[in-house]
Amino acid sequence: MERSKQLGEGKVLNLLLKFSIPAMVGMLVNALYSVIDRAFVGHSVGQLGLAGVTLTFPVMLILMACMMLIGLGANSLVSIRLGQGNRQEAEHILGNAFMLLIVISLVLTALGLIFLTPIIKLLGASSEVLPYARDFLQIILIGVIFQGIGFGMNNFIRGEGNPKVAMMTMLVGAVLNIILCWLFIMIFGWGIKGSALATIISQGVSAAWVLNYFFSGKSTLKIHLKNLKPDQVVIKSILGLGSAPFALQLAASLVNFILNWRLKVYGGDVAIAGMGIVTSILTLIMMPIFGINQGVQPIIGYNYGAKNFDRVKEALKLAIIGATAIVCVGFGVVQLIPRQIVHIFNNDDTQLIEFSIYALRAFLIFLPVIGFQIISANYFQAIGKAKQSAFLSLSRQIILLIPAVLILPLFFGLHGVVFAGPVADLGASLLTGFWIWRELRRLEDKHERHLATKLQPE
Repeated sequence: MERSKQLGEGKVLNLLLKFSIPAMVGMLVNALYSVIDRAFVGHSVGQLGLAGVTLTFPVMLILMACMMLIGLGANSLVSIRLGQGNRQEAEHILGNAFMLLIVISLVLTALGLIFLTPIIKLLGASSEVLPYARDFLQIILIGVIFQGIGFGMNNFIRGEGNPKVAMMTMLVGAVLNIILCWLFIMIFGWGIKGSALATIISQGVSAAWVLNYFFSGKSTLKIHLKNLKPDQVVIKSILGLGSAPFALQLAASLVNFILNWRLKVYGGDVAIAGMGIVTSILTLIMMPIFGINQGVQPIIGYNYGAKNFDRVKEALKLAIIGATAIVCVGFGVVQLIPRQIVHIFNNDDTQLIEFSIYALRAFLIFLPVIGFQIISANYFQAIGKAKQSAFLSLSRQIILLIPAVLILPLFFGLHGVVFAGPVADLGASLLTGFWIWRELRRLEDKHERHLATKLQPE
């Protein structure tokens, strides 16, 4: 319990750095893998290969959404229970989460393989792109269970106060992924199949790493056989708290689906491939923000459960400052050297290069405000307010971005598709700013009432 106790007593800045930096490093390496993978595909397979990988991205987001539904939802509960000093209940939640991750992974694999070709056609693949998308997605679906265990259970390693091990889980998989991707694509010439094989093999290694941690006696929280038995109340709570990140990822999948369709109508396979480059760079910039999210969540959750409201506010403030600094640096790089960035993926297709440069600058024009919006929406999840978190998380994707993607192209064509992103970024940030301001006022009232209660004579 000592690792968990530090969440309520250690200096908040030191805790945030201790928990966030490992998560940021791990997620940054994973994002870097995505960039390197698409660079290999872009140079070896070309525009059609990039378009094939980009078209399957909505499915990848759905798979990730299901892992976040269980992993992040259960970890929020575990952090709060540890803050309340209830380790037995925390382990009960952990066991149910482990069982759910395995079951959901197997169901997703089965459904995906059965309906593989219809899914790819639904995603908007042209006859030229379809074989590439099918080869990639078929292999990815086989390894879903590795993703479920490796990504889903890694949240609990961080949540119990061991961020370095959580970072190593991600580093081991990502570094192996990069090495295998180079070997399979550039040396063996396996093309897009090589990219998918590298992904699932590295996910399998990450899953083995996580299982070793929990079953070798290294973990504070233990997986007990009795806790694998489904508990309806616990499952409902997990799904409730995990609904915000789950809904966000589903919305992201839906947005990518609609975005790809609009790109296909107004720009064809070139626009789809170009936006794939843009999303790779955006992911590279955003992953450190998600690392801060993962690092600050157990700090906020533990201290909220322990009624240390001043520490909750401090953790939130520091997380917002860090996230904003990161996106501002990313914005500067994107605006200053877009051509050099695009050449990482392709340097001989003039049409693809010019569109990608334009889209990179335009789509990320309001990048500096995104860090604040993501951290603030995650705050509500960390304190157990799933509905508020879900609403704010979905404000950009569902309320703003989808209508913008559907409406703006009617007036501005391909330019409307590209500028739908900035419109949604700015609107969601303004909305989130109002909600977090109102919540912080409530938190201040709670803090004052709690202090008054403690000062009352017994």
